Amino acid sequence: MIEVFIVDDHKMVIEGMKLLLQNEPDITITGSALSGEEAVEKIPKHQPDVVLMDINMPDKNGIDTCKELLKELPDTKIVTLSMHKESSLIKLMLDQGAKGYVLKNAGKKELTDAIKKVHNGGVYLDDTVNEIVVNSVVNKKTMTSSPFPTLSRREKEVLNCILDEMTTQEIADTLHISFGTVETHRRNMLMKTGARNTAGLVRIALEYELHK
Repeated sequence: MIEVFIVDDHKMVIEGMKLLLQNEPDITITGSALSGEEAVEKIPKHQPDVVLMDINMPDKNGIDTCKELLKELPDTKIVTLSMHKESSLIKLMLDQGAKGYVLKNAGKKELTDAIKKVHNGGVYLDDTVNEIVVNSVVNKKTMTSSPFPTLSRREKEVLNCILDEMTTQEIADTLHISFGTVETHRRNMLMKTGARNTAGLVRIALEYELHK
């Protein structure tokens, strides 16, 4: 029996995964966590065979969570379950030790295939992800000048305000968006770059000119 643990900051996603997998004879769900911090706390106690992990989480993103978990539990197999399709983000997760990457719109068969393959020691990329990775290698997309995904126009606007040492409220007032929206853009940029905090984001942004 393959013991699976789910990490996602949306309860509906967790419940959906449980329903999807509940009738699989070789798979059982042993637990779940709504954040990276909760995952780091719970997973060593459960010691599951496979972890299904989202990337974009509010306190500790999937990249950092993956790295931290595998330091303590190197035999745990982690499958990224995300809506993000950027080749650089896929590479970041695989570089941190994830053994699989499945998009959230994938079907039941792809998810169960991923769980079983990584449990048996393999690496699994769903068809869409595999195509993205192959194309990025063939076309050398974003791999020569910057290892990071391209920021959106709004993310660049927020980033430039951060570089100008503006507070979150000042950024919100300047760009006519809510305080929460600014924080969401900040979290997305931290996740995309793998930075641990705003200071790290600023360093990476200046080094790779992500704000231009």
